[in-house]
Amino acid sequence: MLQTEFEFTLPKGYLDEAGNLHRKGVMRLATAIDEIVPLRDPRVRSNPAYATVIILSRVITKLGALEEISPQVVEGFFACDLSYLQKFYRQVNELEEPERSTNGSPTLDAIAI
Repeated sequence: MLQTEFEFTLPKGYLDEAGNLHRKGVMRLATAIDEIVPLRDPRVRSNPAYATVIILSRVITKLGALEEISPQVVEGFFACDLSYLQKFYRQVNELEEPERSTNGSPTLDAIAI
């Protein structure tokens, strides 16, 4: 059976307005529409890097106790967490080879946590 959801733990975590820290989450595999929809967004037209924010807000299905993962939530991620999620997205969608340990097998960071 094809695995479509992958658990992750953010290095720092998202700090919400109430001061709650959210680190554990779930990302689903991206679909074609997840990468097409951002191209229509005016924020992406003026800043192509913003596509990452929109795509992540679409494919992250859970993050701690948050009810919704909006682009505004993703905008609030610490830089190291954003970098982690970009790499995780590429790995789970097989856009990048998983990291290998010294013995050649995938590391725990490179597969679903």
